Amino acid sequence: MAAFDAAIAGGYGIECDVRASRDGVAFVFHDADLARMTGRSESIGSLTAAMLDEVRLPDGGSIPRLSALLARCEGQAPLLIELKAPDRRVANLCAAVARDLAAWPEAPIAVMSFNPHVLHWFVRQRTRQLRGLVVTQQGKGRLRGRIERTLALWLARPDFLACDIRDLPSPFAARARRRGLPVLSWTVRSTEERARAARHADQIICEALHG
Repeated sequence: MAAFDAAIAGGYGIECDVRASRDGVAFVFHDADLARMTGRSESIGSLTAAMLDEVRLPDGGSIPRLSALLARCEGQAPLLIELKAPDRRVANLCAAVARDLAAWPEAPIAVMSFNPHVLHWFVRQRTRQLRGLVVTQQGKGRLRGRIERTLALWLARPDFLACDIRDLPSPFAARARRRGLPVLSWTVRSTEERARAARHADQIICEALHG
């Protein structure tokens, strides 16, 4: 939460990753399990919200609930929420996020995911929610990548794309921008990447860049 507080104080938007507890509560956490951050082996989805509230991170803090982050933003700080869902079983996570977002109907918030089934859930269940498709070409052949992107776009009907900075410049991103689909780029970590994103994207998701 200290990093989120610093971003809010600095006037930055925030990007965060979200997973659901076993009982359907959204938590701000990147990894599928607790090993890297806590040394424990359990997965996020195997523990209840009450159990996760007791877990301590290296700084001594607890894993934030999405509802707590939303309250900290107070409907003012722009927020990008990436839903981490590895397969088609997305309803538990999507519903958890949607319940929290319902308390902030006018807040500047967008959801996004690599998983087009997540965005399709929001197309059907929360139609006015701004949504983005996260894409990468890394580790994929040209044909496989093209097929996956085509199917994902058809299913997700995104309002924007979030493209891997390593893929830019990209004919796929260029076509999207010509069609009026905004392109974000992640994760920008250097001045060279920032300059490249400025040429080939509309906005960046970055780490520790200033000026």
